[in-house]
Amino acid sequence: MAIKSVKKLMKGKRKIDLTGPDGNAYVLLSMAKEYAEQLDLDWELVNKEMTRGDYKNLIEVFDSYFGDFVDLYK
Repeated sequence: MAIKSVKKLMKGKRKIDLTGPDGNAYVLLSMAKEYAEQLDLDWELVNKEMTRGDYKNLIEVFDSYFGDFVDLYK
């Protein structure tokens, strides 16, 4: 999992503070939908995986799909 401290963030990636408003599950799902469409991924599959469990699962799945483009931190 690539949740990092704010001091270890990589440059060039979008940064999402999980303790702020962008860390809300609905916001993350919305971002995931946009990224999935841009990357030509099956949004229904991504959505199903993200919503299969709890918030921790949602973050882990988001990171597995979009961790190359987004840094999550808290």
